[in-house]
Amino acid sequence: MPHETLRFQRPLEGVRVLDLTRLIPGPFASLVFAELGCAVDKLEDPHPGDYLRAMPPSLAGQGITWQVLNRDKRSLVLDLKHPAGAETLRRIIPRYDVLLDGFRPGVLDRLGVGHDTLRALHPGLVIAAITGYGQDGPMAKRAGHDLNYLARAGVLGVTGPAAGAPAVSGAQMADVAGGAMWAVIAVLAALHGRARTGLGGVADIAMCEGAMPLAAFALAPMFAGVAPEPRGENVLDGGIAAYATYLTADGRAVALGALEPKFWTAFATAVGVDADLMALVPGDHQRALRARLADVFASRTRAEWEAFAAANDCCLEPVLEPAELSDDPQHRARGVFFETPGFDGSPIRAFRTPVGGGAAHAHTPPRAAGADTRAVLSEAGLSDAEIDALAATGAVALG
Repeated sequence: MPHETLRFQRPLEGVRVLDLTRLIPGPFASLVFAELGCAVDKLEDPHPGDYLRAMPPSLAGQGITWQVLNRDKRSLVLDLKHPAGAETLRRIIPRYDVLLDGFRPGVLDRLGVGHDTLRALHPGLVIAAITGYGQDGPMAKRAGHDLNYLARAGVLGVTGPAAGAPAVSGAQMADVAGGAMWAVIAVLAALHGRARTGLGGVADIAMCEGAMPLAAFALAPMFAGVAPEPRGENVLDGGIAAYATYLTADGRAVALGALEPKFWTAFATAVGVDADLMALVPGDHQRALRARLADVFASRTRAEWEAFAAANDCCLEPVLEPAELSDDPQHRARGVFFETPGFDGSPIRAFRTPVGGGAAHAHTPPRAAGADTRAVLSEAGLSDAEIDALAATGAVALG
């Protein structure tokens, strides 16, 4: 039964997470933790805070991407560059099980709150340090973004047509799959280990390295000492017509993934194309087959191809545009999209993660910067007078 699955159980209730990160990788990881039941506090600096707050499109004056990623979290504002702000972090860290660090290597050390310092105060602390290139190596302190990590990981080298530059992904693969997801996995493993030893640890998550396994199939020839085929000429990167996208009669698109003989045979037979299994082998013959399939797909609308796919088990799906996702019958049946309170309390549309219960759980809106500073510090044992004094110095901000 659906309600017996993990996403309805919130198995990490009682685990406390402090998120020092911004943009996408760390906040996505802490969203997953929140969906698993963790209590997540997001720490931002006074200026500018999380850059995603200001990135359009916006609703109620806050970036919608930021709102979607930061629901179900409290907001704490500390200036870690201020000595009193750093000292405050040292005071509150024993309350947390997990710390998410998105700074470049050495930054927290310079602020007096490095990994060793915090773990000396709290040996059970689990730290996930998410960076572009890792905590050591010649590029450790180099700046970068998703595109850069995918480039150095070899993922872009196998993405796009043989002629021309590699294609830019429309999805942040290194940020999410190469960073956030590996961080979640590492933290869960460390928490399991801590249950036996009482000790936490530091997970060194390099998004560049984390993205590399995404191209495992394309990189396989390298592992065997064989020169790989050029980009766009391999089985999974556009080298065969049976695994490709095509335009339909109404200018829409469909994706054919008929990799196995049974699926290719079913498709080819149904549309009247030669079912020769050489269709599944890269080579010069693929150009003519691709042109033939392009004509076939251009003969029907996308809706007609959807009906065809429902009647023929051949791994054919419509390419959905973003605006179509929430009305897709599969996504509706699974409750992938649901309404949750936005920044100003009015409902916004959001997605659940595969481990999240979505509409089955109550959700809190993303918070104004510092809205929960006093509550978080009070829970850590600071008095109102101490908190007011810190606010007067600018070391903390009260929302």
